[in-house]
Amino acid sequence: MQGTVDGFSYGLVTPVAAFLMACLGAALGLRCTTRSLRTRGATRAGWLALGATSIGSGIWTMHFIAMVGFSVERTTMSYDRPLTFASLAVAVVMVGIGIFLVGYRGATRMALVTGGTITGLGVASMHYLGMAGMRFEGEFTYDTFTVSLSVLIAVVAATVALWAAVSIQGFLPSLGASVVMGVAVSGMHYTGMAALQVHLHPAAVPGAAADSPTALLIPMMIGPGCFLLLAAVIVLFDPLAVTGEPRGATGGPGHAPRGPGRVTAIPSQRRRTSDGAPAGRGYRRPRNS
Repeated sequence: MQGTVDGFSYGLVTPVAAFLMACLGAALGLRCTTRSLRTRGATRAGWLALGATSIGSGIWTMHFIAMVGFSVERTTMSYDRPLTFASLAVAVVMVGIGIFLVGYRGATRMALVTGGTITGLGVASMHYLGMAGMRFEGEFTYDTFTVSLSVLIAVVAATVALWAAVSIQGFLPSLGASVVMGVAVSGMHYTGMAALQVHLHPAAVPGAAADSPTALLIPMMIGPGCFLLLAAVIVLFDPLAVTGEPRGATGGPGHAPRGPGRVTAIPSQRRRTSDGAPAGRGYRRPRNS
């Protein structure tokens, strides 16, 4: 028996909230990856790990916020917790592989293609593993072409995000890249949901006493949500992670510009006139006799 699916039970609330969460995770991950390029050793690995966990947690939280608005008529749903959290681990680990590749190899073509493919497959695996963790009186089937399209979107989005992480230094361009990443991840999610068909068992009956999706999912998202807030605090308290430039590098009172074009002021006591004589305070050029 074909089940009637509603992916927007709360209207635009869940898609917009999911999109914002995807943008937040992407923004934190991109800034952490950019910050890692200015460090070495264990510090670089720490920033890359924080970036990978931020992106993975953001994508995972985005998925399940969107799933709060998902419902199927004539049946109730629950979630297998071990499988649900396994999807979070898959997202973090596979995103981490991609980020560490570009973090240590740079924006080479091979690193971007390999890292983007692994990261994109991780995003898609998280989505479909999370769907496999849903429990109800029926089963899911998928349209192969639409599933393939959703995986392609995930791979392209991941590759672009990795390129942006190692190539874009400014805050505003990085913020724009995070929005693009949020759009792509949300697009991948809803493309995957468009491939979905629900087939209910003949004996399926409504379970009015069962918990709502909100009551089931919100407790599971508390941990990743708190982690994203903590990551945001860490990034905000590091000016180099936010702006991509050292404090005072852009000028200001008491700061000289950095880089090859820097002009260093010469103290007055060391300046010389055109004839080579010092031009400090109190010095007078002798008169010609």
